[in-house]
Amino acid sequence: MNLTSQYIQQSRALLNTIEAQAPAIQQAADWFSQTILAGRMVHLFGSGHSRIMVEEMWPRYGSFPGFNPIVELSLSFHNLVVGANGQRQAMFLENVPGLAQRILRNYDLSNLDSALIISSSGCNVVPIEMAELFQQKGVKVVALITKQHADKSTSKRADGKKLSDFADLILDTGAPVGDAMITVPGLDTPVAPGSTVGGAVVVNCIKAETAQRLTEAGHPPNVLSAANVVGSEQAVTLFESAYDEHAHRLARLYQNVGIPSYVSDQADTLTPEHL
Repeated sequence: MNLTSQYIQQSRALLNTIEAQAPAIQQAADWFSQTILAGRMVHLFGSGHSRIMVEEMWPRYGSFPGFNPIVELSLSFHNLVVGANGQRQAMFLENVPGLAQRILRNYDLSNLDSALIISSSGCNVVPIEMAELFQQKGVKVVALITKQHADKSTSKRADGKKLSDFADLILDTGAPVGDAMITVPGLDTPVAPGSTVGGAVVVNCIKAETAQRLTEAGHPPNVLSAANVVGSEQAVTLFESAYDEHAHRLARLYQNVGIPSYVSDQADTLTPEHL
């Protein structure tokens, strides 16, 4: 069997692992749809290449508002590899205690919110602390990990706790230990990771289930759709309405954050004569 066929075969096995998690995926969709129907947001976070799954969830074609993608460039901007903003710094920063707290300091969290934290190993400090802080605020946390890899990995956190220790629900990408799925003859190390394939399938299953629940509740989502599917005029309307809805939801996360000001105190009544 050639290596392309091997990778495809391994990917089919990932799909079987994910399909077996259908009840857990549906539970995640229940929580996420409840958050969105309450006018709040599902917080998405992933450092390193886990950022890919954050952006797969929102915003892109076939997705809809209700999700808050928390993407820190210092933890996930890999393009330069070395030098300023290089990979070494990113890998260092994702294990700095306290950084998660500084990130979440920007948001006024509510127990109506929910969160999806993605980390293949589940062992880096920032995503672990992110999940811990969310739980302290009463936010339901769904963790997307690679279970085989996470089980064999050592936490970078001093107390040894992993992302799974701060999750209300755990989902698995299905990839193997080390992530890479293909052994090349004559090469000592395997290549071609699988967690991105499995992770993308998981988040899109959640997305579909969530859309169904929103629609059944009488609030069908504004889905970013292609002009060659819905027509150019409708596509523009959907994009504009989806982005505006995202802004309206995000405003709630900022309006009363942290130290009160005259703006937040009088947000509903402030008029020009008050200025």
